[in-house]
Amino acid sequence: MRRREKFVLVALILSLLLFVTQVVDISFRYVAITVFAVVTYLLSSWALIEDLQKHEYFTVLSLPTFYALSIALFNLFVPETWVSRVVLFVFFALGMYAILLSSNIFSVAKARTIQLLYAAQTISLFFTLIISFLFVSIIFVLKLPVWLTVPLVGVTHFPLVFSSIWSINLNSKLDRQELTIALLPTLVVMQFSLVFCFLPLDDWLIALLVMSLLYLYLNFTHSYLKGRLFDNTIKEYLMVAASIWVLMITFFPGK
Repeated sequence: MRRREKFVLVALILSLLLFVTQVVDISFRYVAITVFAVVTYLLSSWALIEDLQKHEYFTVLSLPTFYALSIALFNLFVPETWVSRVVLFVFFALGMYAILLSSNIFSVAKARTIQLLYAAQTISLFFTLIISFLFVSIIFVLKLPVWLTVPLVGVTHFPLVFSSIWSINLNSKLDRQELTIALLPTLVVMQFSLVFCFLPLDDWLIALLVMSLLYLYLNFTHSYLKGRLFDNTIKEYLMVAASIWVLMITFFPGK
């Protein structure tokens, strides 16, 4: 079976399993979602097994696994209508296929330079931001204590951030410098989440602010690792950051 056929098959199977997690008895739903995440990890590793190295079981497989988990948890808060479910399942299937394609490019590109690497990095960044938005929305909707909210934000973001940073240089092993660099945006996101716990902001707005912050930080870090962090680039990032915060404060006060 060719790789693209594997990716299509995995995306379809996981879409069906996602539907199953929503129709099981409510008392078993969180268990079903946990099993769903584990199955996603196993099926993704099977689809990408030909080029996976040991460290890539963490770096490459984090994105599809966390994507499946975030969608399944977010689906608990989506209105139970067939239209909303169909739209979500179609989005999930297409997204999973795109993530598997980009993950495959990362596995192949470590051995040789390919032109699709930039596209794969863009896709990976896009879904990293989507997953961040979903996780933060879910965590704040649950209205958990602060001492539990902030660590959950960190746990759900560190693997995503590290995977995104690793995709720039595609090192053949887990690099201590990249691990340290990944800790910085994770800690920043956790600190802002702590502040947002005490502000009267809507849950979706908090998730949007965290996602915007992560977008700026990851782009800044990517430019640094690529050796493209010029003065003009820094000014552009600062202008974008200022614009986002001004718009949020002006039009979405969270009242």
